[in-house]
Amino acid sequence: MTTMTTPATGADARARPHLDAAAAAARVLAKLRHDPAGIALTLAGPIVLVLVFGYVFGPAIAVPGAVDYREYLVPGLFVMTMFNPVPAMVTMARDAGRGSVDRFRSLPISRAAVPLGQAAATALYGVCCLLLMALCGLAVGWRIHEDPLSALAALGLLVAVQFASTWVGMYLGLVIGKEDTAAQLSILVLPFGLLSNVVVPTGGMPTWLRTIADWNPVSAFTAAVRTLLGNPTAPTNGSWPLEHPVTSALLWTALLLLVFTPLCTLRYARPR
Repeated sequence: MTTMTTPATGADARARPHLDAAAAAARVLAKLRHDPAGIALTLAGPIVLVLVFGYVFGPAIAVPGAVDYREYLVPGLFVMTMFNPVPAMVTMARDAGRGSVDRFRSLPISRAAVPLGQAAATALYGVCCLLLMALCGLAVGWRIHEDPLSALAALGLLVAVQFASTWVGMYLGLVIGKEDTAAQLSILVLPFGLLSNVVVPTGGMPTWLRTIADWNPVSAFTAAVRTLLGNPTAPTNGSWPLEHPVTSALLWTALLLLVFTPLCTLRYARPR
């Protein structure tokens, strides 16, 4: 395990939180480097999503205004890949269950350093997965139809979404505290992602279900990425989040960070 940076005094710890966070991020990346099977599974996931949804379900799904269903689908899969709190949840639950969190609490470092480092490392790793998924999307017919600046804005939004979802996952992992339980609960994330406009437009859903799907933050993130990339979008159904997707996506991201960053930090600092 990579040794954490340990300042000599509490005052030094308060003065060097960025170094502590960098050391925590390096620890996460070092663990990934020594887990080739985990890396392979993580990188294979996006490819499987594109192939299964694009070629198995795609021919049976029609999207108004979309010539090619995969042009509609791929941005939604970007969001499903990035808005995924499960890896952070399982990792933090594992650290809590094995006593790593207790050891880090005993060090004279900022209480936010370790969660911040994990969130930063996850965002960096997520960019690699996103780029691989984009290459796979290009191979099956997806294209970017806006200027490079808009494409970079979409990338920035996706990274921010993953950063926010990582804080959600870390908080849940600390609350759960057991790796096995966290892994079992991860199945609940898939229905949350599918109850949105990621795979199909929400217009064909029953009214009550469509309202939930339209206000699902995943729908706002997906509509924003499609807008920024110039990909087909579905009817908004008069829903404010879908009529103002970029604004809604930024508000959801800010809200998640404002709520879960302090919650996670306080939970991390509190002994069990």
